[in-house]
Amino acid sequence: MSAEQRYYYATGKRKTSVARVRLYTDSGPIVVNGVPLEEAFPWNSWQQLVKEPFRVVNGMDQFRVVAKVTGGGIVSQAGALRHGISRALVEADSNLRPPLKKAGLLTRDAREKESKKYGLKRARKAKQYTKR
Repeated sequence: MSAEQRYYYATGKRKTSVARVRLYTDSGPIVVNGVPLEEAFPWNSWQQLVKEPFRVVNGMDQFRVVAKVTGGGIVSQAGALRHGISRALVEADSNLRPPLKKAGLLTRDAREKESKKYGLKRARKAKQYTKR
């Protein structure tokens, strides 16, 4: 691998996970945190989630992905990686934006955990009310 090799960079987020994605123009595997995708995300549903942007644009064997993912849980990390790959694909080729946008892969999933409120046990759970 040469130091001058061209790649497209993008950041994907989901909940508290952040994925920093490098999309190389040569064919190759998806590497997450230094290990292959199959080891990083062992369940097939997680792998399908990560590969979805490539399936939408029919570019499975055209790119190589090297990503660093931090924070959150494993499903959150898979969602962040999917978002990052989608954004990197748009950086590589702006013609891919409409199909990715239509599939909803460029939209950042803004759902976050609601913060705990004082006087309550969790965000909304209160002690049981007793009349007598």
